[in-house]
Amino acid sequence: MEEFENNLLGRVTVYSIQGCPHCVQAKATLGSLGVPVCDVDVGKHPELRARVKELTGRSSVPQIFFNNIHVGGNDDLQKLAPEELQRLVNVVKKEPLPADAPPLPEENPTESTSGETDGEFVCERDELADLVENFKHGNVIGSHRRGLTVYKKSFSSDQLLDWLQKEKGMARAEACSTGQALLQKKYMVSVRGCGDKDGSFGEGKDALYRLLEDDPHSALNAGQTASCTPIPAAELSLLLRELILKLFSEHLSADGKSVDYKGMSGDPAFERYCELAIQLQRVELLSLSREEKLAFFINIYNALVIHGNLRLGAPTNMLQRYKFFNYVSYLIGGELFTLQDIENGVLRGNRRGMAQLLRPFSKTDPRLQVALPDAEPLIHFALNCGAKGCPPIKTYSPKDIDSQLRTSAEAFLENDDSCVVDSGKREVRLSQIFKWYKADFGGTDEKLLKWVLDHMGDSPKKSSLQDVISAGKTKVIFLPYDWSTNGTH
Repeated sequence: MEEFENNLLGRVTVYSIQGCPHCVQAKATLGSLGVPVCDVDVGKHPELRARVKELTGRSSVPQIFFNNIHVGGNDDLQKLAPEELQRLVNVVKKEPLPADAPPLPEENPTESTSGETDGEFVCERDELADLVENFKHGNVIGSHRRGLTVYKKSFSSDQLLDWLQKEKGMARAEACSTGQALLQKKYMVSVRGCGDKDGSFGEGKDALYRLLEDDPHSALNAGQTASCTPIPAAELSLLLRELILKLFSEHLSADGKSVDYKGMSGDPAFERYCELAIQLQRVELLSLSREEKLAFFINIYNALVIHGNLRLGAPTNMLQRYKFFNYVSYLIGGELFTLQDIENGVLRGNRRGMAQLLRPFSKTDPRLQVALPDAEPLIHFALNCGAKGCPPIKTYSPKDIDSQLRTSAEAFLENDDSCVVDSGKREVRLSQIFKWYKADFGGTDEKLLKWVLDHMGDSPKKSSLQDVISAGKTKVIFLPYDWSTNGTH
């Protein structure tokens, strides 16, 4: 915090989170006022979230106080009349900090409860990684014909077994076990249409295989072997999300309105992120609980959006958006997952998304095993932050995922660009998200309004909505969606 004159008695307190553009813009405005600004990151100090909500009645950030006077969020700050803003500045400069000033985190806490990390990762090399590296240069991988089709960069089970025996001195049985291990650990995959239906590896079979890095696809984390011992999915998603969020924050403009994606892509930290993303290739997904799946795939989705913007640029029209969400992908646990697959296939229980005629996963698709049993409506408020106030959570953890998601929904609904209640007209104006995914919220306007009411925090807006619903014949209107991007190139 900057040094200020000793005669300044009070302070401005801002509750924010890393990577929140509205928080950055608010702090830039406050920084020009010549008063002490104390920035409290509730991402690092989640124990303060409940107290902040109690003081403000809001779940979103930023929340701004001049001494003990609550101003509101960034939008409220920017709308202040110059004379009112000057009055608040004078309060901070001339009046002592009152006893009921908003709380600060304890200094030097003994431990962090946020689950956040510094993005550092030490690779423990997997026991089979060196063997795979040797096999790549063993003159075994080549082209093979099956019928009229030629499969490049492939090999048969017998070719692998012969190489293991000759070059590694293995007995036939040990070589078979090693081949099965390579298949199970996702170092290699069956060639589509030329694999074993039972997923087993053995000699004398007509199956063809490829190393995972040679399997043709457009995943952003493909083309290199994941050589580390598989990292638990929840831990890996947290590391990735925190690292790219830190990158995003460091390349966010001072006014919070734009992101320098070009500078971000040239940052050495982005290279570390890409190396870590490669480890998603062999992560274990089938053993994840519902809570672990929610946290993992929400974190990965949000990280993949930023990675996609860095590599391909942000989409600017409908066709580009369609391609972006259907082609930007990661290789996860040996399978390809696009943004569309993650949102509609996994998190919405394999439901059709916008402009989709079919479900993302067919009955025989192995990714169907990962999908949640039903749609989770709350994920729509965690995948992106398009409102004027962000939820006070950017990285999700399995431990209290449902509570975190509900907080994100409350933060979304308290913004007027997401939900407006007009008592005079008996109208409720909602984000276009509720129209696109109405099936997730009950399927009818009546059920949708009840869902919105049940997921609002206690506020005057909730009371107004209750009154409008009770009066009957409520009209639901869906607000236009703002597709504008925040990139500087």
